[in-house]
Amino acid sequence: MIVVIPCLIYRKSGFVGPKGQRIFLVLRGLLGSASMMFAYYAFQATSLADATVISFSCPVLTSIFACIFLKEKYSPWDVLFTLFTIVGVILIVRPPFLFGSDAAEVNESYSVHLKGTFAAVAHALFAAMTLVILRKMGKSVDYFLSIWYYVILGLTEGVIVLFILGEWRLPYCGLDRLYLILIGLFGLGGQVFLTKGIQIEKAGPVALMRTMDVVFAFIFQIIFFNDVPTWWTVGGALCVVASSTGAAIHKWCQSSK
Repeated sequence: MIVVIPCLIYRKSGFVGPKGQRIFLVLRGLLGSASMMFAYYAFQATSLADATVISFSCPVLTSIFACIFLKEKYSPWDVLFTLFTIVGVILIVRPPFLFGSDAAEVNESYSVHLKGTFAAVAHALFAAMTLVILRKMGKSVDYFLSIWYYVILGLTEGVIVLFILGEWRLPYCGLDRLYLILIGLFGLGGQVFLTKGIQIEKAGPVALMRTMDVVFAFIFQIIFFNDVPTWWTVGGALCVVASSTGAAIHKWCQSSK
């Protein structure tokens, strides 16, 4: 709020938005903040690489939702990319009924790992719906106004969830509080650049650049947590990234025709 309010005042965008777009702005705020909540839980419950790779199924899910709600074409190529994504997620989750009981022995308990996986999938679903809403609004809404709704509704949603869970307290360690502030700042920066990128560039190039998320996740996990991903995770990552990249290139080629 400290950052967005001055930007809205400077750009003279108002705080409510065009009348016909307000319902979409509210949905963008609710779904976007719910998506981030699931993402943060996934990062806590499972490894950084696993959570990032699973959440990266978002472009494929976006194609499905765009077909349903925006009437965009869903080709046999999209079906193939969806199957690749499912295979990638299965390789990461490694369900015991497919891989045997030994596959469930991950760094954390398997039940926590599974909860983190479901949270990452939920994050991808809500993020995909958010992207479809942003695409629906297009350039008719200032991107800072879109982030304003995300901030306000995310704050409200977060406070409600914290009271329900009984977790309304600050961390005792001062360093953890600094980390929370950095999460807010970096998260806001990511939202600003992502929202602006979707508005001014085609979906294909944006999705292709976002494949770097997976690369950074693997690098950061090894450097900061000394946690080397398993070969199953690497194989799943290759499937998901190949699927997302293929879907982005396919959409890019379609829009260029």
